[in-house]
Amino acid sequence: MDSANALKTITKKSTIPIVADIHFDYKLAIESIKNGVNGLRINPGNIGSTDKVKQVIQYAKDYNIPIRIGVNSGSIAKHILKKYGVSAQGIVESALEHVKILEDNNFYQIKISVKASSVPLTIESYRLIAEKVSYPLHLGVTESGTETIGTIKSSIGIGTLLSEGIGDTIRVSLTDDPVKEIYIAKSILKALGHRKGLEIISCPTCGRTNIPLIDLAKQVEKRLKAFENYEMTVAVMGCEVNGPGEAKEADFGIAGGKDEGLLFKKGIIIKKVPAAFLVDSLIDLIREEHR
Repeated sequence: MDSANALKTITKKSTIPIVADIHFDYKLAIESIKNGVNGLRINPGNIGSTDKVKQVIQYAKDYNIPIRIGVNSGSIAKHILKKYGVSAQGIVESALEHVKILEDNNFYQIKISVKASSVPLTIESYRLIAEKVSYPLHLGVTESGTETIGTIKSSIGIGTLLSEGIGDTIRVSLTDDPVKEIYIAKSILKALGHRKGLEIISCPTCGRTNIPLIDLAKQVEKRLKAFENYEMTVAVMGCEVNGPGEAKEADFGIAGGKDEGLLFKKGIIIKKVPAAFLVDSLIDLIREEHR
């Protein structure tokens, strides 16, 4: 209840919508709604009696907020688990049972998530439910792991579904600082062309590379954080062979050479720069163009 009460302050100060994720205790769901949340995630089947569910639904109606039904591979209803085991059919049927409870109470402001920690199972579940309902779908791979593996699993799972036209909202789940989840989510959307902003392209190292390319790319990424909402592509290339030619579509770029490198814009070489000043020259050029 302390957390539910804290929402009163959080919702007032937040510049983005707040969703409360509630299990078992219908009073927490009601208190969260009263304290200003913009959405609720529950599974009506585990909130309790029909009367308790109806009370939550009535508050959601009164405050005009949506409810997300969220079924994970670990929360399939027992009788369905007996029938299908841990499967896409089981996850989807369990979710639809919860949806029916809301629909039976004339509530239709619904979105659904059917996540699993297995990427193939997640993809199969969302494909299946997308065939059965027209409600918005919230995508994610649940319990995907720490930063590296979680990023890979989320990118494959969410990216595959979005590329097929499935999904309306997304959440990247990492066992790490939640701020990183936002960065990865934005990156997935940008990679698929669903979100505009800064894109950094860089080549791998090879025998032609005469500069510390990895360090250079990391420096550029760090210093361009202030420009992450600008719609532009910046290239960090390891040599003159792969420089302005392969990266000619980039708005700005640098290409390394021996003790010096090239600064270029839209594939046109602007000047040669000593290696030590490559990153500074790139940032100065971008700042000049975006004054």
